[in-house]
Amino acid sequence: MRKLLWVALAFAGSVAAAAWNYPAARRSDHVDDYHGVNVADPYRWMEDIDSPETQAWITAERKLTNETLAEMPERNVIRARLKALWNFPHFGLPFKEGGHTFFTKNDGLQNQAVLCVQDEAASEPRVLIDPNALASDGTVALGVTAASRDGKWLAYSLKAAGSDWEELFVRDVASGKDASDRIRWVKFSNIAWTRDSRGFFYGRFPEVAKGDKLFGKLSHQQIYYHALGTAQSADRLVFELPEHPEWLTEASVSDDGRFLILAIAQPSLTQNALYYCDLGDPMHPAFGGPVVKLLDAFDANYRYVHNDGKTFFVETNANAPRGKIVAIDRQSPAPANWRTIVPESADNTDAANFFGGRFVVTSMHEVKSRLAVFAVDGKPLGEIPLPGIGAVTGVSGRDDEPELFLDFSSFLSAPTIFRHDLATGRNDVFQRAKVDFDAARYTTEQVWVVSKDGTKLPMFVTHRKDLV
Repeated sequence: MRKLLWVALAFAGSVAAAAWNYPAARRSDHVDDYHGVNVADPYRWMEDIDSPETQAWITAERKLTNETLAEMPERNVIRARLKALWNFPHFGLPFKEGGHTFFTKNDGLQNQAVLCVQDEAASEPRVLIDPNALASDGTVALGVTAASRDGKWLAYSLKAAGSDWEELFVRDVASGKDASDRIRWVKFSNIAWTRDSRGFFYGRFPEVAKGDKLFGKLSHQQIYYHALGTAQSADRLVFELPEHPEWLTEASVSDDGRFLILAIAQPSLTQNALYYCDLGDPMHPAFGGPVVKLLDAFDANYRYVHNDGKTFFVETNANAPRGKIVAIDRQSPAPANWRTIVPESADNTDAANFFGGRFVVTSMHEVKSRLAVFAVDGKPLGEIPLPGIGAVTGVSGRDDEPELFLDFSSFLSAPTIFRHDLATGRNDVFQRAKVDFDAARYTTEQVWVVSKDGTKLPMFVTHRKDLV
């Protein structure tokens, strides 16, 4: 620790001692009028990133930075230690479909995480998609992924050079080869398979005219259904809001496959609306049914969690700032008819999910994650044990299996994926990151301090175990 502190101080000393000759930046006389108030913006010309003047200034800045850093001998010491700390395998939260377990893995310093699949619990994982092989400079990234219910197909998106625009593809899980499907003009969309595994819903925007820039104002998002093995031109438009071109829609499919769930967001609001469409027989879905506006007041946040016949279970902060789960009868959706299943507590709810026939609620208790389990009727079933003080950054599972995965990390442990069985209460490590750091020498404790107004505030202290 003393050596690292010395290195940091030496680095700071080198920086302070350097004599820098910054590239000159021209000051213009540009002034903006904001509602009658003049605001000078002398560097507005820099917003034209492609202009020769801006490019010349950036090049000069880069040259100064690189030359200055190259003269600092401490830089290599710090670089070597940071590289050792960062260079460890880390994993993404797994998800399961059709008996397959999918997860991402980065060996350490790879530009992009690799998607792997484990065909059976005892089998070795294999690489399904490696984005690093798609571009020599590592700038093609894997976006959203979703496996069909039977586990035979994986729909996924690719993004190039940091763009939000994505292209969707479909890969055969068994062979690792792509089908002919290719979908363009996708942005801010998830992928929602129908229960029959024959296609999926996605959101797209109108095609940008050739020669136009892709950075214009986004509007008129539409939800389409794509049938496997067909061209995008044959995709079916299932929902749009032409009267509200700036609103965004996220489509999902209920666990039983019967309902298309539509979460509607307005750019100016944090609250949302919740619509749905009855698809009928999940194995032979129909797309012509009416869209029902279940919750359309934009008065709170609403997130579909589960359904049981005519009842929708929804996570919301309506009259419950810390969050709760309510049951809503589709035939009588007025708030007066709601039934509270999991009431608001003293803890803030981070997420509510339905796994293995139970509600699993992730909350924040005294700045520490807590996972509580509830029966369908709201009866508390206890908590999922965590290995200590830390944060759960994600939970995944299925409605029909007791197994779930959770991503846990703390001040002293790198992200670790745990596998938990809701039926037996057993916790097992699925993937653990191995870091070049001896955490056993340290400990973390939570203490409470009192502010000037008497408010008790939690504070975490991490220190060496032998520190007095």
